[in-house]
Amino acid sequence: MDSALFDHQPVLAAEVLAAFAALPDAGDAAPLLIDCTLGGGGHSGLLLAAQPQLELIGLDQDPTARAAAAAQLAPWADRLRIVATNFAAFTPERPVQGVLADLGVSSPQLDRPERGFSFRADGPIDMRMNPEVGETAAELLDRLEETALADLLYELGEERLSRRIARRLVAERATRPWAERNTGELAYAIAGCYPPQARRGRIHPATRSFQALRIAVNDELGVLERLLAQAPDWLAPGGILAIISFHSLEDRRVKMAFRSDARLELISRKPLVAAPEELEINPRSRSAKLRLARRC
Repeated sequence: MDSALFDHQPVLAAEVLAAFAALPDAGDAAPLLIDCTLGGGGHSGLLLAAQPQLELIGLDQDPTARAAAAAQLAPWADRLRIVATNFAAFTPERPVQGVLADLGVSSPQLDRPERGFSFRADGPIDMRMNPEVGETAAELLDRLEETALADLLYELGEERLSRRIARRLVAERATRPWAERNTGELAYAIAGCYPPQARRGRIHPATRSFQALRIAVNDELGVLERLLAQAPDWLAPGGILAIISFHSLEDRRVKMAFRSDARLELISRKPLVAAPEELEINPRSRSAKLRLARRC
């Protein structure tokens, strides 16, 4: 995918800017913030523009996103370092004043058929955040036994028809493996497990199953739990940890970690959500929740 097409509108931008507006003093050094999910550089660009003294480390495992961010953030290149890594595998060299993670799949990843995240256009059943390594969703579908697949769809997608869908997908691969099929065929097979009247709702019948496969392929909950365990130790006293989640499986983990971690204190008990004005401009922000905590 051409990095020039990686145009992502950051969610809750005003709320993120406000959250990091008053970072703790870094002494003789410049304040340092880690953007754990750099993407196309949307949040990072806003923060660097708003705070002329701020230095930033941007992490991303997607090579296309890194290339796009480097171009987008070129005006602040002297205050920016981009690292090719998943945030769960990173450790900063010194305490930092802020950590931001936007856990959503970016619009360019969703919208490009070749990435295989969406059923809106036919593409390979891939779904890897880093398309250069790891098992694809198709390979996962071809490998799992029926019970294991049903459990995955139920636990990671909260799909109530998980057993019916798993049975159908395993039967389908007996005639032709999923590695030889596309996202449209997968979505069609899943939708066929629903009663006809349930296929015309606001949410496509394949939405929860696609979510479950994407989470599994990228170990999203595992890397989130590692971030929640590690990030408080990255922060200097008074440093801000901000995490934007997009579904209940993520938000529940963030909420419980923030409330139970003795290293952190809540900044607000309830998450920040998109204002009506943002919802009108960017409908994908409707499920975004921003939770904030401060290093004790």
